[in-house]
Amino acid sequence: MRKPKFTFLTFSVYVFLFLIAASWYFVVGVEKASLIELFSRENLQYAGKFFKGLVGVGEEKIAFLSKDSWSEAIKLTVETLQMSIMAIGFSTVVMFLTVLPAARNVADGTLTLSKKWYSFLLFGLIRISYIFSRAIPELVWAMIVIFIFKPGILPGAIALALHNFGILGKLCAEVIEDTDSRPIRNLASAGAGRMQILLYGVLPSVLPQFLTYILYRWEVIMRTTIVVGFVGAGGLGQQFKLSMSFFHYTEITLLLVCYIVLVLIADFLSERSRYFVK
Repeated sequence: MRKPKFTFLTFSVYVFLFLIAASWYFVVGVEKASLIELFSRENLQYAGKFFKGLVGVGEEKIAFLSKDSWSEAIKLTVETLQMSIMAIGFSTVVMFLTVLPAARNVADGTLTLSKKWYSFLLFGLIRISYIFSRAIPELVWAMIVIFIFKPGILPGAIALALHNFGILGKLCAEVIEDTDSRPIRNLASAGAGRMQILLYGVLPSVLPQFLTYILYRWEVIMRTTIVVGFVGAGGLGQQFKLSMSFFHYTEITLLLVCYIVLVLIADFLSERSRYFVK
């Protein structure tokens, strides 16, 4: 009987199981944490009070039944939508300007049939900028940008764009690296320039995947606006922080409903856009 090979996949599974066991040992054995304490009477009382407050039990003013509260929430929802559109717009434009030289098969000349001396230097610089961009969390970017500019949705959009530019760039560069190179090489051998290769060779084959990643990151950005709002970037996130600070539970419910509506809109547009691209 043939012995099974010890593959990288098998090794990964063993490492994964070891990390799970080590994590639980640290939590239970070293930190002496008790899961039973999570369900103590005191915690259950706090949880009950919080969830009752969300539906308006014991609250003097119920925000989601107030016309003025809805009017203010809709205004903040529009601001949040504007912030997310600006953020994904900024990051997409910069991604398109840098993604071609960031692909390895473009840098080494296998895709374009032309290798320049500066290609790998440009490839390395752009890839490092992708790593630097996505390594810093959105909240940290927001704190830096808002420290320079005054609080508002534009600094929030810039902060979200700075983080997502690196993510989009890496994902889309890998799409180019995995694409079928034969049609693109035919264009290159016929004398097409880099811009022509991008417009007529690369984009038609990778655009559906590009669009999928862009719309997915837009949905993520929309949810992440709540994080940058905590440091004064405006929109629903800033109001969410204030509502939490003053224990206005029904306002929290109203803001969560607005976030759910925004994510549903993003999901619907994502589905329809992929349908039309196909």
